[in-house]
Amino acid sequence: MRNAPAHRRRGSGRLRSLVAGLAALLAVGGLSSVATPAAQAADNPYERGPAPTTASIEAPNGPYAVSQTSVSSLSVTGFGGGTVYYPTTTGDGTFGAVAISPGFTAGESSIAWLGPRLASQGFVVFTIDTLTRYDQPDSRGSQLLAALDYLTQRSTVRARIDSGRLGVMGHSMGGGGSLEAAKSRPSLQAAIPLTGWNTDKTWPEIKTPTLVVGADGDTVASVGSHSEPFYESLPSSLDKAYLELNNATHFTPNTSNTTIAKYSISWLKRFIDNDTRYEQFLCPLPRPSLTIEEYRGNCPHTS
Repeated sequence: MRNAPAHRRRGSGRLRSLVAGLAALLAVGGLSSVATPAAQAADNPYERGPAPTTASIEAPNGPYAVSQTSVSSLSVTGFGGGTVYYPTTTGDGTFGAVAISPGFTAGESSIAWLGPRLASQGFVVFTIDTLTRYDQPDSRGSQLLAALDYLTQRSTVRARIDSGRLGVMGHSMGGGGSLEAAKSRPSLQAAIPLTGWNTDKTWPEIKTPTLVVGADGDTVASVGSHSEPFYESLPSSLDKAYLELNNATHFTPNTSNTTIAKYSISWLKRFIDNDTRYEQFLCPLPRPSLTIEEYRGNCPHTS
């Protein structure tokens, strides 16, 4: 058999080179498609749960099954005991943690709905009782910090918690206490006072990202004398926001509330977990609606 003409041999060689080149490109592309999610995961190892949607953060229950354990006041010092809610799974690594204080004359039951609601989204949540029902905000702030220390150092769920990712919340004087806690411990990642009350109206020392929640119909801690001055006094360089609930009262945070849950979850996820997937619910700033009287803040967030 005669040899193929030179031009055919050259054509066959070019074809083989082209096929080899395409194969190499496909191989590289395949490697890139595998490597990209891993690289993204490495960018933020604290993301927990599936990508959020408006429906998922407004839902009564998040993606995690929740367990709970009671903590007796007799077994702790510095606060009055409470209930710990936590994701049941042990397969997703550690979680951030949040301690929540009730208000003046109120007990843990007044803020209990927040426990399973937040825990189901991927947090360890400690709703606490205070030493007495008449404790002032500075005392409640110290008690929130004592509760976080107990959670991370002595509790039965301490191995589930990342002690570097902690936040505080509270209602009324407990909300004032959350500001006191953030002032005392700048390493906290998030603070959320809910219709907060405090005789101290200025908080320029706070370095913790803070979401101030007020209520348009609050006659106990009116927004004009509490929540608005709190927010305005926070440093302008701080990641901060002010959410004023529409058609709400001082006691609105004491019962299940979708708007409070939605923005609290988003704030905690964004700053405790550094999960930028939740930035979409905070920036651009939410507009007034049937449930939002006003929303202020600085966008985009920097932390």
